Amino acid sequence: MKETKIAAGHLLSILTILIWGTTFISTKVLLRVFSPVEILVFRFLLGTIALCIACPHRLKVTDRKQEKYFIGAGICGVTLYFLLENIALTYTLASNVGIIISVAPFFTALFAHWFLDGEPLQAPFFIGFFAAIAGICLITFNGSTVLKLNPTGDLLAVLAAVVWALYSVLTRKISQFHYPTIQTTRRVFFYGLLFMIPALFFLDFHPAWEQLLQPVHTLNLLYLGLGASALCFVTWNVAVKVLGAVKTSVYIYLVPVVTVVTSALVLKEPVTWMALIGMGLTLAGLFLSEYRGKGAKKHAGR
Repeated sequence: MKETKIAAGHLLSILTILIWGTTFISTKVLLRVFSPVEILVFRFLLGTIALCIACPHRLKVTDRKQEKYFIGAGICGVTLYFLLENIALTYTLASNVGIIISVAPFFTALFAHWFLDGEPLQAPFFIGFFAAIAGICLITFNGSTVLKLNPTGDLLAVLAAVVWALYSVLTRKISQFHYPTIQTTRRVFFYGLLFMIPALFFLDFHPAWEQLLQPVHTLNLLYLGLGASALCFVTWNVAVKVLGAVKTSVYIYLVPVVTVVTSALVLKEPVTWMALIGMGLTLAGLFLSEYRGKGAKKHAGR
């Protein structure tokens, strides 16, 4: 029974990453007519509505002190992560942002070790981390791009990785309250949207409402709102509940791999030998990071 739950957790992580790894196609289409913050608001608004329909019952928190974890998760996982990522993209290369955000599992491991029980730091995780990052660099640069550092944009990307790691740890903490995952995810979305409101006054939020009626834009927004937000945040949170923050977060390494494969299949972009080697290194890094030694197993069984 326990093995079945763990297998389900891994499958949910893979499903989530498969969808998140393909969102760039929808985002690319929508960026022709909407700003990043407009897409962000629309997708999480749709996601919140979908979760309200899926589970209309109000979440009744048994301890008011628990509310701070929902607020923190909303600020970190929705408001700050996506705003920092989008602003970083205006200062530095997308390749830089992609690689830096892939460091999130490293920060997750540190925070989980400090703030959570039963998630010790293990040598295979760090070996896998360096292997995966090396693979992601090969995939991203692909022999044609030169690394160009931009302190402002790169620092914002690092902060995005840090707040996502905090979100993963907060999600793990919330899972220990034993509330229904759909309701907890909806509460997180609510706070994420609430704290996004002040940013709308400073960022480019002047949506072309008539464009929402265009089928191509409607379908892509539905994919981001219902699939990448409502469905994926629920499946990711369930995976964190089952596997833990660290073991779930390492699946983030797969996002560039999914992106390369999708680009080849949908956009007919060529896949080079360097990209294939990078994909192999990334997968090896993932498996190494998921490896649990005898000490870790004993610790997890407490």
